[in-house]
Amino acid sequence: MKFLVLGRGKTGALVAEVAKGRQHDVHSLASQENQDGRALIPATLKEIDAVIDFTTPHAVIANIIRCVEAGVPVVVGTTGWYQHMEKVRELVSERKGVLLYGSNFSVGMNFFFKAIQAIAPVLKHGYRGNIVERHHAHKKDKPSGTAVTIQKLLESGSGEKVEIASVREGETVGMHLVMMDSPTDTILFTHDAKSRVGFAEGAVRAAEWIKGKTGFYEFPEIVDQL
Repeated sequence: MKFLVLGRGKTGALVAEVAKGRQHDVHSLASQENQDGRALIPATLKEIDAVIDFTTPHAVIANIIRCVEAGVPVVVGTTGWYQHMEKVRELVSERKGVLLYGSNFSVGMNFFFKAIQAIAPVLKHGYRGNIVERHHAHKKDKPSGTAVTIQKLLESGSGEKVEIASVREGETVGMHLVMMDSPTDTILFTHDAKSRVGFAEGAVRAAEWIKGKTGFYEFPEIVDQL
């Protein structure tokens, strides 16, 4: 397949590397080469099977609009844009396009989400939930999209409010701790990413999966199909 990777940051560069390792034809654009999505013209998108976006919350919406309007499938690993979710969903539907997004493309984390969803009802039985997320000092959004996903799973499964604490320091890849505490015991769930390779592999596999499809998908919905 032929992929266009948007963003040459740490994760974007690794996505391109992993895609090449899986025998795909890969092109990349750095943020300065694609201000406001201006580089996403028909000549650039010609024959592209999927665009994979790991840019910034500021840049991602313009990129999504350009790709969807051009009829090119999009995989979005960028977070911090979810307040625009419904408008993006409407655009994808109107254009009969396809977009797959995820707050975290690690396969392990997506099964972690399933575990969190299963345990969420315990919060209705005298437990208090808290989330701590720890990331590198350069991460733009706070809290992380992954932590927000965990929060939504816990709150929708219990009807209880759950707080998020965010830590930004050093070069931490990503750690998420979920604590459910009661007067009698404490339940702890932790996911600690050792590297960004898991994120990159998941995003590339998602781009392989998306070919020939239409619709609006979130990665946890399709992870079992990879």
